[in-house]
This record gives sequence, structure tokens and C-alpha cells, in this order.
Amino acid sequence: MRTHYCTDVTENNIGETVTVAGWVNSRRDHGGLIFIDLRDKDGLVQLVCDPNEEGSKEAWEIADKVRDEFVLIVTGKVRARGEGLENPRLKTGKIEIVVNTLIIENKSKAMPFELGDEKVNEEIRLKNRFLELRTEKSYNIFKLRSKVGIAARNTLDSLGFLDVETPILTKSTPEGARDYLVPSRVHGGEFYALPQSPQLFKQLLMVSGFDRYYQIAKCFRDEDLRADRQPEFTQIDVEMSFCNQEDVMAVAEELIVNIFKAAGHDIPKKFNRMTFNDAMEIYGSDKPDMRFAMPMVEVSDIFANSTNEIFRSIASDTKKNRIKALRCPNGDNIFSKRQMKSFEDFVRKFGASGLGYFQMKEDGLKGPLTKFFSESDLEEIVKRTELVVGDVVFFGAGDKKTVWDYMGRFRLFLAREMDIIPNDTFEFLWVVDFPMFEVENGRTKALHHPFTMPKSLENLDDLEDISSIAYDIVLNGTELGGGSIRIHKQDIQAKVFEIMGISDEEAREKFGFLLDALEFGAPPHGGFALGFDRLIMLLARTDSIRDVIAFPKTQKAQCLLTKAPSEVDSEQLKELSIRIRKQD
Repeated sequence: MRTHYCTDVTENNIGETVTVAGWVNSRRDHGGLIFIDLRDKDGLVQLVCDPNEEGSKEAWEIADKVRDEFVLIVTGKVRARGEGLENPRLKTGKIEIVVNTLIIENKSKAMPFELGDEKVNEEIRLKNRFLELRTEKSYNIFKLRSKVGIAARNTLDSLGFLDVETPILTKSTPEGARDYLVPSRVHGGEFYALPQSPQLFKQLLMVSGFDRYYQIAKCFRDEDLRADRQPEFTQIDVEMSFCNQEDVMAVAEELIVNIFKAAGHDIPKKFNRMTFNDAMEIYGSDKPDMRFAMPMVEVSDIFANSTNEIFRSIASDTKKNRIKALRCPNGDNIFSKRQMKSFEDFVRKFGASGLGYFQMKEDGLKGPLTKFFSESDLEEIVKRTELVVGDVVFFGAGDKKTVWDYMGRFRLFLAREMDIIPNDTFEFLWVVDFPMFEVENGRTKALHHPFTMPKSLENLDDLEDISSIAYDIVLNGTELGGGSIRIHKQDIQAKVFEIMGISDEEAREKFGFLLDALEFGAPPHGGFALGFDRLIMLLARTDSIRDVIAFPKTQKAQCLLTKAPSEVDSEQLKELSIRIRKQD
């Protein structure tokens, strides 16, 4: 239907007759001459409809009926634009096409919104997602997504990984988020689950001797949504046999380096590392943003000397509690006293009972808390937190997990308020040595998943002190992905289940197929997964994961375009042995 895409027409084609096709981006009537900007996937080219050009009168008459977003097929002769009429912002800004044949292939209704208008209500945009995808921004995002997918496949293929699809209809298993359930018509009253990840299947493939597997896999989780979360998402899933942590991390780094190269970015071939414990103690997060400094400093030993009974009590139990200092560079010159007092409202939302602070003045620390400290202790605070005149230092005290959480969030809050986070850099970090278990409400759970290999199970006095061979990859404060070395020995797996309070019967019922496989010569193995959508979101520098998914769901897990989920016919429910009971 066409000889060229719009932006393929250049000065080299002057004098030639070409055929282009696309959508009307805009139409302008200049008193006899009609100008049309025609748009296709690559960009715009200007069309000129001139009734005085030989053989062009009919095309001009048709052009008079053309409106925005009409679909056109156009044939004409390429000529240079007149002197002073060039458009340097367009790739085709030096030429135009004088139309002699114009076909309206399809008309368009009036648009519900102006394409590219970022102020349009998201509900309207998602209802008409197929129109929003016409924008240059959307096209470039999905062009980037395609390039990244190809780079990932090429890299893993070159490293000897085999692309294997795993089931979408599978068995519901405990742990993690809620499963999406699919009723079986053939087996009434029984359900499949959509996979939260291909975890169990990729381990089975290692037992099968496949050695190296990958998949760009669809995953499903029925959980509360936010800007970087969707009920269905995509991950680059990788597993390999006869490997240790270093082997897996080397593959992940090579994969990420090649992905970023395909997207036009050169990044270091080796990433920095930090233990989980250091990340929490210094940054209050297991996914710290390393684009700026502002580390937290432990000052419990100094506060233990204070005359404030609350501080002394908290500081007396360093196993359970923490007192963290957070230096805010030049904060005394940036924030007013009223602002600094209002910051307490922010941290209280995350469990803080209060927030103290000192201001660094020419004659030393000032603030309502100074009366509780000796001069030597105040000097030690200045020294340890490296304060200079103009700085403010904030303090959080209490249960360590609560303090880590709200002070980590507060660190990010201050950085955003001061606008000190660079937007033009990529800072990668491996976080390693995660705890194997976490205890919540008296119940022991696996921090990652119960198939993660523990470093040792010898010391069981404090379960939270047991580390696992697990690792997360963090980019600019966002968890990009992670993985672990897996348990490949049945006796270790059984011990982990025992610690978690999972009986032999329950383990056999829910994971029997995996436990059986481990008894048939399972090799040492491990792997990782990268969040594909999050990766594209960061590369495209957009704030929402919905921008990088062709047809996303809302934060209520609805598709406004297709109106899913929706009710189904009663006969369908009857076939599935399901009866709907309305909730009160």
C-alpha cells in the first residue's frame, strides 16, 4: 500500500513520486492550499494539497473533507520546502509531498481527548487505551520494551540458556500473595491457580537435567495494587544448575549490562554489594536508593548517657531497639523550625512515637533535647554524624524494625524535599545475605520463599539470625529483581518446613511433586528473576508501570477498556459447579 514510511521520505527523494499512509495528525486550510501532517509509527511528513497543481484538484477536494485521525493513503511528488519554511524540529522538515492522489481509507469520530495531553483523566485514557497508544510517547515505550526483550533473549541464548514455557494453569500453593483461582469444569469444585512465578517448575527443570533455563514469563498475584504493581506482570525468569551465588550474579550482571546497552546506556559491568543488615542499619531499607548519601548513624551508646529516661531505656536494649541519627546537609538553611516540627507528622504515619532534632550553629548544637546531654556527648554526636554549621540532625528511637522503616522513609522524604536525587543516573546494588526467616505474630515464615537455601541451620536459638543464600538487585531504590540458591536436598527442605511449622502431611499435600523430585538426583541449582515491567518503567523514566503495559488494569484491578472483571452467564457458573453468594 505504500512505498515509504513517513520519515523515510528525505531530500534524497526530491522529484520522486511516493506513496505514504497513516493518520491525520493535523489539517490546516491556508486559503486555497490545504496542509496535512500525516503520522505513522515513526513520525510526521507534511502533505500539500494544491488545486492549481496539474492532476491534484480531485485530491484537494477530498482533502477539504479530511479531519484529524482520519486514515489516509496518499501518493504525490516530493519537493523541497520553500526558503524559510523548513521545520528543524521534524526529521522531514526540509521536504513536503505535493498530493495528486488522496484516499480516505477510514474516517474517525471526534476524539474523546487530545492525544498526548498528560492532564487528561487517567480513567478516560484507560477507557480509550487503544487511542493513547497512538502517541509518540507510548510507541517509543513499546519500541524500547521490544528491544529489551530481544536483548535479553539474545544474551541468555548466547550463554547457553534454553527458553522453556511452563504452565499457566497450575496448583495453588501457600506463602506469598493470594492466588488467582480458575475453576475446573471437568473436576467440579476443584481449582487451578495462575502462577505467581514459575518457581517450582523451573526447579523441576533443573532436576530434569536442562542445566540452564529462561523464560519471559507471565505471572499473576491477587494483591493490593500501586504505581509499580499490576495483577498480571512479566518477569525475566532464569535458573541454572551446578552453580553458586557468584555464578548466578555474574549472569544477571551480564544480562542487565546488555539490556541497558540495547536501550542506549553504558553501565558498569560489576555492581556494588551490601548485606541486608547493613542496608537496614545504614539506609533503613532493603532496597536503598544509592543516588545520594545521607546514611543513618547508630547513636544508642551516646543516648545511653543522657538524663532522659525514655532514651536511656531504649538504648539499654541494643538487640531489640535502635536510636538512629540522620544528618540533613544544610537543613537548617533549607527548612524552617515550623517545617522541622511538622516532619514528626510524617514519621508518625509509619509508627514513630516522635522525632527529635538538633541544629548545628556556629557555637554548637542547639535544640530542645540538648539539655539531656553533656557537652562531651554533644561533641561526640557532632563528630560521629560529621555535622558542619548549617546542618540539622534528626533522631529516631524505638523498636529496630519500626525505626529502620520510618527513618528509611524519612531519608527519602528529605531527599525529595531538597531535590537532591539525580534523575540522569542509574545506581545498581546487590543486597545479599537476607534472613532466612521472619517471625510475625508468633508464626515463622520464609522471608523469600521456603525453597531458599539457608547458609546454616545449626544455630536455631534465634531464627532471625539465620541467613539465606539470597540476593536482590536494586536500581535507584527500586527492587528490580532477585533470587537465591535453592534447596536441592530433601533433608534440608524437610528441616525448613519443620521450622516453619509445616507438617509432613501438609508439605506432602502442597509440595509433594517437588519433594519427590528432590529424591531423584537433584543438582545444586539457583537463579533469579527480573521484573520486566519495572525495568522498562525505569528505562523509560516514567512514574507508573501502567505506562509500559499495553492494556493495564487500574488500581482496583479493573480493565476499563474491556470492562473486566464482569459477571458471567448463570449457565457458565452451573457448568463450573459454582453458585454466587452475595456478601453482606
